[in-house]
Parts: sequence; structure tokens; C-alpha cells
Amino acid sequence: MGDQMSFSSLHRTALLALSSFLLTVAPASAHHVMGGKMPSTFGEGLLSGLGHPVIGPDHLAFLIAVGVAVGVGGLSLALPIVFVAASAMGVVLHVNGVDIPGAELIVASSVVLAGFLIARGRELPLAVWAALFGLAGVAHGYAYGESIFGAEPTPLWAYLIGLVVIQSALTMGVALVTRRSGTEVSAVAPRLVGAAVAGVGLTALLGQLIPGV
Repeated sequence: MGDQMSFSSLHRTALLALSSFLLTVAPASAHHVMGGKMPSTFGEGLLSGLGHPVIGPDHLAFLIAVGVAVGVGGLSLALPIVFVAASAMGVVLHVNGVDIPGAELIVASSVVLAGFLIARGRELPLAVWAALFGLAGVAHGYAYGESIFGAEPTPLWAYLIGLVVIQSALTMGVALVTRRSGTEVSAVAPRLVGAAVAGVGLTALLGQLIPGV
């Protein structure tokens, strides 16, 4: 009993700290672990794929939102794969020259929406989250694809592997920790995380609509 209470307390503290972190980061429209350099080897592609979702606050905020939504909602752990698979599809679309107008606006809007839905503290059907994760995944993946567009096949495949690994690990890891704590949808901590996620998305959205903000 004591261990469970300690875990729950630690979990709430971690979520609150996460909220503070998300509120202090400044989303950018382009993120690249290679400092703008095009990956040219398998290793560079892998590192770029592993790093891109983490160093991009808007992408990271959405990944955290996926994990929290799945964890507090008691949803299937297969649900994050919808987002991961859709993001890989978005990368493929970009590198093959398919145009998705306003992709960055869609990315920012998806972060705002995911954060808002979590902050509401109400349960939502799995189908709603699946639709959001799928549509948002394509947009996020398309944005990821900008940093690998024009690369050779070897670093491109490595980049995709990195993206799949890091996004799967983050979303499922957050979901498992949240579920293990027994936190409910209406609890304060996940709702604060949702508000922080929405704040990151709103900052990114304003940055897209009003350059220089």
C-alpha cells in the first residue's frame, strides 16, 4: 500500500514537472539533430531519426499527449502505433514529392487539440483518438520528412527506423507509467499536462500565423 502511494506521489510530481518543462520550451518550425546537415550515412540517419522528435518541442509534446491519453484512458497500447505508422507514411509522402499544404499548421493545431482534449478531463472513445493520431501522424511525419528530403536510401531508411523506435518508446513508455500509477482521466496532474501540451501547440501555431512571435 505504501509503495503504491509512493509511486502515485512520484508520478504526480513527475507529471507536474513535465507540465512546467513543456510550458518553458519554445517550439520551432524546423528541427534537425545534425544541425541542418543532410544525413549521408546509416549512423547519421539513425541519430537524426532518434533525435528529431525529441528536440522538436511541438513533436515531443504530441508524443507525450499520446502516451498520457492512452494511459489515463485505459486505451489499447496498440493505439500509439497508429500515430507511429502514420508518421512514417508522412515521411514517405514528403520524400516522394507529395505536397501537403499547411503541414506545419496542422502539426501545431494537432498539438493544441490533443492537449485540450486531455485537459478537459473526460473520457473519449478510442475511435476519436485513433482518428486524431492517424491524421496528426501524417502531418508530423511530413514535417519530419523535410530534414531528410533528398537523402540517399541508406540514411533515409535509417532515419525511418530511428523515428519508429523513439516514438514507440516514448509513447508506450509514458502510457505504461501513467497506467501503472492508476491516474484517472479527471485527475489534476494529467489535466495540467494537457494544458501544458496545448500551450506548446498554441505557441507553435502563433509562430506559424505570425512570423517572429
